[in-house]
Amino acid sequence: MTALDTPAPTARPPAAARRTPGARARRFGLYVLLVVVALIAGGPLYWLITSALKNNTQIYGYPPHWIPTHLRWSNFSDAWTAAPFGRFFLNSAVVSIAGTAIELAASLLCAYAFVFLPFPGKRFLFMLLLGAMMVPGHVTLLPNFLTIAQLGWINTWQGLIAPGLGSVFGTFLLRQHMLTLPKEVIDAARIDGAGHLRTLVRVVLPMSQPMVVTVGIVVLVTKWNDYIWPLIITSSDNMRTLPIGLLFLKNQETYANWGAILAGTVMVIVPVLVVFFVAQRYIIAGLTQGAQK
Repeated sequence: MTALDTPAPTARPPAAARRTPGARARRFGLYVLLVVVALIAGGPLYWLITSALKNNTQIYGYPPHWIPTHLRWSNFSDAWTAAPFGRFFLNSAVVSIAGTAIELAASLLCAYAFVFLPFPGKRFLFMLLLGAMMVPGHVTLLPNFLTIAQLGWINTWQGLIAPGLGSVFGTFLLRQHMLTLPKEVIDAARIDGAGHLRTLVRVVLPMSQPMVVTVGIVVLVTKWNDYIWPLIITSSDNMRTLPIGLLFLKNQETYANWGAILAGTVMVIVPVLVVFFVAQRYIIAGLTQGAQK
């Protein structure tokens, strides 16, 4: 049989043609479900943003005004001038960025020690660490306040930052991730003469980048939105953070200018949304690590 006599391979039908009606129906149902979930999750955010551009008449109107008829941009300037938002932003930025950086560094060092350093009682200490995750954060409010007061750190940045420097959640998550790293790479770094700190910075950290970013974003958002501790430890407007600033703004707006209050809320959440959208690919990669071989 010559090459000319060889029958030509039968072309496979396109993927769309191979789909059964049942598969198409399930796919359509999945899309509908995703759209419904997106509307439920994004509806309040849409209402917040659009209401920040409305006056009180449109906000309280019935039926609801889903699209503002007249954009009231002055709500943002009213919110900015009614409360010292510049100082609130500075305090929140310092507390969130500095606190996240220190907490993330401490979590990395602790996680590396739990995985790669042999020391007596390591398993017991890790179980103790897990036990600390079961303790509600409000239980430590009074001991933390008494400690910060004795140090004279009330109404200071260090008083706002210090109690949250130890992250049990970050240590646990990074430790679980480091357990999945290939031991051969770590052993090769040690054979090349790298110490523990160099191994952490040059080997472990690059391989753990998505997980480190994920932990950092979670910690950053938690500190940015923290309300109880800044409310307790500060009594001066110069040291208030943004969540407390929104309460200050509401008290200032005695005539209940909800447009300005919602505009202030938008200014508070925009930085977090920007950080999330910039780092979302790292977050997705960090959350899905280990799901595939």
